[in-house]
Amino acid sequence: MNMFSVFFRHQEDVDCTVEINNTFDQLGAHVRFNGGEVVYPGDEVLVHGAPISIPYGETQEFQRRATIKRASLIERAWTKATGDLEFMELCEFSFTERAAP
Repeated sequence: MNMFSVFFRHQEDVDCTVEINNTFDQLGAHVRFNGGEVVYPGDEVLVHGAPISIPYGETQEFQRRATIKRASLIERAWTKATGDLEFMELCEFSFTERAAP
């Protein structure tokens, strides 16, 4: 274990597949990391590229790059300890039209 991982974050850039569903039965977006990377509590993921919009009734997949910002060990422990208390915050999400750099 690296001493810096206790206090500091690090990031990694990975390839990913974004699957968008816009049908009567499904409306959603899913990100799958092509290298099998796993996201842990406290980690953040930023998918790069232009905003995606698909017509109604379609499902499409896109190849993109993503940056995973890994939480420090302290942040990860805090997220696990307080996650159950803040469960309803999972319901708060947004989609922006701002393109990632």
